[in-house]
This record gives sequence, structure tokens and C-alpha cells, in this order.
Amino acid sequence: MERKIGIGIIGFGRIGRLHADNALVSDKVVLKGVSDLFIDQIKGTKYEQAVNLVTDDPYEIINHDEIDAVFICANTDSHVDLITACASAGKHVFCEKPISFNLEETKKALEAVNQSGVKFQVGFNRRFDKHFRKVQETVRKGDIGDPHIIKITSRDPETPPEAYIKRSGGMFMDMTIHDFDMIRYLSGKEVVEVSVKAANLIDPKFGRNDDVDTAIITLTFEDGSLGVIDNSREAAYGYDQRIEVFGSKGVVSANNEQPTNVEISTKESVTVDHPKYFFLERYHDAYVDEMEEFAKAILDDEPLLLTGEDGAKAEQLAKAAKLSRDQNRPVSISELNVTI
Repeated sequence: MERKIGIGIIGFGRIGRLHADNALVSDKVVLKGVSDLFIDQIKGTKYEQAVNLVTDDPYEIINHDEIDAVFICANTDSHVDLITACASAGKHVFCEKPISFNLEETKKALEAVNQSGVKFQVGFNRRFDKHFRKVQETVRKGDIGDPHIIKITSRDPETPPEAYIKRSGGMFMDMTIHDFDMIRYLSGKEVVEVSVKAANLIDPKFGRNDDVDTAIITLTFEDGSLGVIDNSREAAYGYDQRIEVFGSKGVVSANNEQPTNVEISTKESVTVDHPKYFFLERYHDAYVDEMEEFAKAILDDEPLLLTGEDGAKAEQLAKAAKLSRDQNRPVSISELNVTI
């Protein structure tokens, strides 16, 4: 029988449950324990029946003898302490983004990880999307020459509740951080400058919380090439996820996924399905693959596709974007005075 790694999940909201569902059908991991402050929501469910440990104490997960790796899906303000505890206990870590809201605290967590030698992966699931991975591989092979312009469109189908906005860290840290990681993944170069134009056009609840819901972000890479990210918190037609890399020899792009590829053409109109509605549908396979590849890296002692450093650099870009928006000017990454 193929060896599996035992995992525990801390934080059992929507993302925690998603990882639990994927673990229950995985051939590389076995779910050993789950933890949440609101433990009653787990009792009587299939998850309680499937695991040995259900607890409101996250440190019971971290110190459990049969758990090799911990998935941290709890609130961001708890991440650094939990990561440090996992590292001390010799447990591998999968942490949902962002690692923290403070770059110095993020560095502290990563130092603990590096000293312990455990593996650490951040939950940037889009790197595992088959379409986006194909685009990245095409760029790396040189098929389109040197990248000149990278474009990312990322628009949510509906706004989050105000209670979530208050603790999200803002759009750049909560939403655009995925795009910051993706644009680095596609380019293979580091960003040296960020410039933002942003607005509150959809719902005043964002403005009430010093946040925005609409943005155009321009990035300059170390080789002079350019990136453009456009974000919206609400697209009436569904979850809009598109990327394009334009280079000296051509262009490669990935468009939205739809429930079907059926096209109906009549005299009156040509119609196709709307994009898949939200991230759980659009990135279902990517969530499965990120867990499987994390487990494989542990089992085979292989390098990870993305690391804590990638998480920290995406946070750094989110910080620069917020500063650019607040001060209405381009921001050099070097201004942040934090070396990642």
C-alpha cells in the first residue's frame, strides 16, 4: 500500500472544509484531525466520523503524533504563531494566504520554517490550474520570445460581506495577492515598481473600511517589461479569470472556463455559457492538485512549486500597491525597506 502523510487542518471554514473534502478522497494524504474555535459545526458531520481528533485547540493538531503536516486555514492574525509552533514541532506547513499582514512578522515565521527544515507551501492555488500552468510553461520554453506585457484580469462575481472586508487586509492583500503571485510566476522576473489607480465604484461598504473595489495596477519588472492587473469586486456575468503574455515572438493566453463549451447560434444571437460562477467551481481541480503536489514533495523529498518566499513577495507587492493607492504615486519596491 502506498504511503500517505497524515494531515491536520486548523480553521474549518469554507477553505478548511474544501481541503478536508479533497483529503478524504486523496491517495497521498489521510485526514487525522481538524480544529476550529466553533467545534459544534463539526460534530455529527462526515468529518467527525472520518478523523481521530476534533478539537477547539489548534495545538492538539500540531502536537499529534500521527500528523505530519498541518493545513493552516484560520484567521490571518493567528498564522505566524501557528507556523512557528508547527516548525518547532517538526510539522510541514501548508498556509493559506496571506502569511501575515506584516512583512516583518512574515519573515519571522519563515525564519522559523527555514531553521527547522520543514516544507512550507502557501495556498496560491492558481499556479496549479492546468490552463495557467500551460501558459507559464509556454513562456518558459521561449515559444513567444521575451515577455513584454503580461495582462491579468481578475473580477469576482459578487462582493464579500462587510464583516469580511473589515478583517481582510484590503483588496490588494486579500484578492489581488493571487494576481501578484501569478504575474511573478508568469514573468519569472521580479517587480521593481508598482503603480495603482483605484476607486470605490460598486458599494460604499468598501469606502467605509478604507478599501477599494475597482483597480488598475501597473507593474514594472527588473528587465523593463510591464504587467497590468485589472480587478473588480463584482462582475455581473460571473467569475472573470483571464491571463495573457505578449512577447517578442508571439502571444499566449488563457480564457475563462465555462460549465460547457456549447455555442448556440441563431438569427437573433450567438450565446455561450457564463463563466463558472466562483473560485470553488473555477479552481476545483487546482485545489486538488495543490494538495497532491504538496504531499508528493513531502513523500519524495522534492522541491515545492511555490514557497514561503513567494508568499512574502506577493505580500510585499500588496503593501506597495496600498501605498501607491494611498499616496497616488508609483512606489518602488526598495522603498519598503524589507528584504525578502
